[in-house]
Amino acid sequence: MSDSVAVIWTDEYLKYDHGGDHPMHPVRVDLTMKLAESLGVLKAPNVSLHAPTAATEEQLLRVHSPRYLSAVREAPIQPWGIGHGLGTDDNPIFWGMYESAAMIAGGTRLAAELVWEGAKQHAVNIGGGMHHAMPGSAAGFCIFNDLSVAISWLLDHGAQRVAYVDVDVHHGDGVQAAFYDDPRVMTVSIHQSPLSLWPHTGFASEVGRDDATGTSVNLALPPGSSDRQWRTAFEATVPNILRQFRPEILITQCGCDTHHEDPLADLSLTIDGQAAIYARLHELAHELCGGKWVSTGGGGYGLVRAVPRAWTHLIAEAAGAPIPTTTPIPQQWRDELAATKLPDFMDPRSGFATPPLLMGEGAPVDFDPWTGGADDNPLDRAIFATRHACYPLVGLDPRDPRD
Repeated sequence: MSDSVAVIWTDEYLKYDHGGDHPMHPVRVDLTMKLAESLGVLKAPNVSLHAPTAATEEQLLRVHSPRYLSAVREAPIQPWGIGHGLGTDDNPIFWGMYESAAMIAGGTRLAAELVWEGAKQHAVNIGGGMHHAMPGSAAGFCIFNDLSVAISWLLDHGAQRVAYVDVDVHHGDGVQAAFYDDPRVMTVSIHQSPLSLWPHTGFASEVGRDDATGTSVNLALPPGSSDRQWRTAFEATVPNILRQFRPEILITQCGCDTHHEDPLADLSLTIDGQAAIYARLHELAHELCGGKWVSTGGGGYGLVRAVPRAWTHLIAEAAGAPIPTTTPIPQQWRDELAATKLPDFMDPRSGFATPPLLMGEGAPVDFDPWTGGADDNPLDRAIFATRHACYPLVGLDPRDPRD
């Protein structure tokens, strides 16, 4: 399939910069766009680049409190004791913080608008994915919650069933919190177990509230889960729940910090496995909601070896022209990398700064269909926990592998 795709991008995203020693360095999105360009992904006839405008105050207020917006504006000028999660190691204060965060939120909102109104079938905003930001506070490197801004825009413009699927290694807590009692939004998060990773939320028992009970789905995977285990758990739980919900549009947060080299988490996926996940999300968008698919970046702190490859695969997949994982990395990109000033923590002598040679790692991406196995290992227990918490609420049998 060759779908019309909007890639949302502006160099203004590079100003979302927490500082040289912060793991969420903007070089990761810069290197991604350069890799996608060097492989010809951005030159495909069905791909168009779109520059966003910043989210308006009205749009941000759909998600965030007035006091918080004021704090973000004022923090660079008066940083002492500002509160609201600002000025911490995770969320240091930087000049232009409000403007750059609003630009990212505007980018994901634009992506949603282009897809919902039919101008494009898919849209990708790799600068987005700030899923931890809460109504009144920054959290987890995230200032404004662009995903919640985009979903709120969709609800305000007639959407009745929005599915949000988060494949970041960390729980999508901010988006879940925003819509925990809204039956029009199903939030699905597949993440490392909250017993072993921040933000320590995202248990299977978190299923929504009041009329929205059953619309919050959490699949918490054991540390060390591989490509095969991740996909086995996903297929055993997520597609049938989404089918029951019948979404009109699919929003995905595609954080790639599930990679086995990521310094902040403990899952063991490969680039090949991540590309296979994006392909599966693409299939589900076409199966469930006529191809209406908005995707963003998110977490990912392998700035050289993981993020650029993973999100180039995401853009190429959305364009219907997936890149074989055996494809060599272009010399043009390697030359640009050599000329790029990397953050201080990316010691050039470390393996994490060694440029990759291929677009994949030669890993198999098959999985084991779930057959209702015994509750005798951590993966089965994770699958059982999610199915038993959520399946009865949407009319499915947790013990029947056909459901």
